[in-house]
Parts: sequence; C-alpha cells; structure tokens
Amino acid sequence: MTIRDLLGKIPYSAEIVDALRPGRPQTRYNLSQLEQALPTALMQARPLALEKPIGQRVVIFATLHYWVEQAAIIGLALRARGSQVTIAYLPYGDWRKPVPSFDLRRQDLYTRRILAPLNGLVQAVSLLGMGKSTRLPAELEKAVETASAFDTMYTMQVEDFDQDSELYKLRMERNRAAAQAAMEFLQKEPADSVLIPNGLVTELGIFYQVARHLKINTVTYEFNDQREQIWLSQNNIVMQQNTDALWAARGETPLTEAEREKIAGLENARTSAGKYGKGTRFWQDVASVGGEAQRSALGLDERPVALLATNVLGDSLTLGRNIFTSSMAEWITKTVQYFATRPDVQLVVRVHPGERLMKGPSSLDVIKAALPDMPAHIKLIAPLEKVNTYDLMEIAGLGLAYTTTVGMEMAMRGVPVLLAGQTHYRGRGFTYDPISWQQYYDMANKLLADLPSHRLNPEQVEKAWNYAYRFFFDFPMPFPWRLMHFWKDLEQWPLERVLSNEAQAEFGKTFDYLAGQPVIWT
Repeated sequence: MTIRDLLGKIPYSAEIVDALRPGRPQTRYNLSQLEQALPTALMQARPLALEKPIGQRVVIFATLHYWVEQAAIIGLALRARGSQVTIAYLPYGDWRKPVPSFDLRRQDLYTRRILAPLNGLVQAVSLLGMGKSTRLPAELEKAVETASAFDTMYTMQVEDFDQDSELYKLRMERNRAAAQAAMEFLQKEPADSVLIPNGLVTELGIFYQVARHLKINTVTYEFNDQREQIWLSQNNIVMQQNTDALWAARGETPLTEAEREKIAGLENARTSAGKYGKGTRFWQDVASVGGEAQRSALGLDERPVALLATNVLGDSLTLGRNIFTSSMAEWITKTVQYFATRPDVQLVVRVHPGERLMKGPSSLDVIKAALPDMPAHIKLIAPLEKVNTYDLMEIAGLGLAYTTTVGMEMAMRGVPVLLAGQTHYRGRGFTYDPISWQQYYDMANKLLADLPSHRLNPEQVEKAWNYAYRFFFDFPMPFPWRLMHFWKDLEQWPLERVLSNEAQAEFGKTFDYLAGQPVIWT
C-alpha cells in the first residue's frame, strides 16, 4: 500500500493538503492551459451572456482533463448564445488505471478551483461521490456491463477478453459509479438537453446511456481528420455515424457539377497519398502505381480477385456493430476459411494500416490461427507493407468489408461489395447486406459465380458517389475547435471571434444543434 493509499483512508486528508499546497496535483491530470485561457475567454463571453435571455437548459458532461477543458470553452460559447449551461464532470485523468482516492479527491478540488471563475455564467458540478445509494434499474445494469466490455475491448484492442481481468473489473466499478452519479444528478438537475463527447467509451458512454434511459434529449459529438469540422448526432452515439436522416433528406438530390468535382478531388487525394482540404491525414503511405502493376507485384494471376479490407480490432468504429457475427474476428475467420475452399478466386486481405499504431493483436494473428497452412491463392498485406489500397480496388472483382469506408469506395468504382457489419452506408442501395451467415455465403456464391455480370450499374455507382459526398461533406458540420490541438485552434478562433456575427453565420447552426435544437438536413 502506498502513502497515497494510506492518505486516502484519512478523512479530509486531501482537503488539508490542498489547503496547504493549493497547486496542481502531481498527476497527469492537468488543467493548466484552461487556467491560463479562462480569464480572456470569460472577458469575451460575459458581455454577450449577460445581454441574452436565458433559454434551454444544457448539461455538458465531461471526464478526463482534456474533455473538461473543452467543455468549459464550449459551455461559455453556449451561455453567450443564450443557453443555461451546467458542466457536470468526473475528475479522472485516465480510464485504464485505478486512481488512489487521495489523488482523485485532490484532482476534484483542483478542478473546482480552476472552474470557479465560471460561476455566475456557467455552473460546474462535480459528480464525484454522488449517487452511491442510487439503485440502477436492470436496463442500466446491463448497459454498465456492455459499456465496460466496450471499454475493455477498446483499451486492449481486442474483441475477446477475460471478465476476470483487472481492467474489466475497474471499468465495471467506474461505470457503475458513473451511472449512479448520473442518475442522481440528472433526476435532480432539470435539463432540456445533455451534451456528451463521444458517447461510446469511458464514463462518457455510460452517461449517455443514463441520459437516454431518462428520455432526455442527448447530443454526442466527435471529430474527423479535418480541422474546423465536427460530427454530431442527436439521441444516437456519434461513433455509429448514423446518416439515416441526412440520406432521407438529400439522397434523392442529384449532385451538382461543383459537388461532383469536390468528391472527385477528395477521392483523388485519398488515392494519390495526398492530404485534402484542412485535413492532417495521409490516407495512403505510397502513391498509386496502378492496378495491373500491383497485381504483378503481388504475384496475382488472371483469376478473379476478392479484396477483404479489415478494420482495427477493438476500434470504436466497430464496437457494437455486429449483425450476424459475434465479432469482426469471427467474420475474418469464417471468410478466409470460405475462400480457402475457393481456389478459383484469389483473396487479398488488406490489414488496416492503422494497426501499426496499435498495441493489441493484429488481424494477421486471427487469419493465421484460422488458416495455419495458408493457401497460395490467399495473399496477406500486412499493416507496414507499402501497398496502395486503391490499386487493390482497381483489380478487385468483389469487395468484402465490415464497417470500413473502403467498402463504400469500392462501390464507387463499380465493385459489388458484401457487407458484414452495421456500417453507415449499409442499406443505401449500392451494397449487398446479408443478415445471417447463410445469406452471406449464398450471396458470396452467387456473386462469385459471375462477377462481371454483378458489376454495379450506373445508377448504383451514382448512388454510391452521391452518398459519399453526403457523408464526407454534408455529415460533418463547421466547428472552430477540435480536441487535438485545441489550444492552437482557440488562438485562431478565440471566443470573441467565434461569437462575432461573421463567424456565427458559419458556426451558429452547429452550436444550435449542440445545444439540442433539432438538426434540419433539408
């Protein structure tokens, strides 16, 4: 037992130490940049806030210091636009490791002190220790288990884990406590809308579940690779990228020539290993060499090629996306075993390049366990291999995908795509969407019997391009501050500038939607 553990058992020990040494705790929990920025932000927001009539009541929930920092600035912006804002927080600095109670209490006191200047404009409430006697209904107990499983898979980058693991036990403890605190707080604090980043993993996920259980209008948000953009979703988890309402409103609207040029420019950048717009990401590591050159380099012959594109195991874009599979790993396993019996077709498995940044097991491990003796007609492309995925699309006669956008982009090229996961472009009219293993195999057999005749027709290809435009350009909304490089964004877009009439013409609707006003796609 450490000294901090011992101190944590002593009543008021954290308060006494904090009173004697009222600085930042010696942990990774750090609000120093917010402390420095808050006086200016308050000075810029206060005049507008005081002249606006108070409207809808918005609760922002945050945990982990970087979300708390962003919540403070977003809260001020919403208050300056007329919302009554409460920031509810849990002062954790890490979701993966236990925090000694002494440190946690000090982090809470530190957060209270940093957020105190908001008083009078934005209320800040700590949820630490709240709700200990609250009983959770069976529905939320189940939600705690599911959220904890997601957290464990996300952290370990796996889809199968030991429920006796220390990580899962920690996530169960933390999520149950967060659910109890959320229940007590949201039942006492009237809210017209709740705003939560991510909404899928960590305490953010279980707070979302409690808000929806209580039937409170709930908004979740996250960021893509482009600066000055945000994804948001109302009464849905944003990481599920639900585009139903957008597609219903705009799916029948033909692309204009300018829109067609815009999506073509994005696809060209993704294909040619370039950046696009205000993005920071290179989508490929190597420039395109052409499909036939890639076919030769991989030693592929003239037999048809099926391209299987994986996601990263345990990624937040795959969690909770199973339809007829128990996991993405099961889909990979059964698919490569199926193709092992089909030497008439060459299967190329493109393992997601993002795996190079991960510490968990690779999809390669899944495949090698499924096929210890790899048939010659199955080619594996590892994450570090310098192969352009778009060259593989060029020679593919069939696409196989779980949730990756590679499936959508293959359809844009006329390739029939067999989907296994609940991805945002499923059911849009240009993919094959089985709901059982039997349907999956039946569709695969039918498609492989005559791939040329199953190339997408011009109407389906056009629908794929139309949807891609809607997803890449309509679904994201303009927003000044991304989480990554947040303080640099705030320098470029200080509150004074964001709240100006000129900037509100660009960002105003997004702030309305974050505050809970219904998104209007028409």
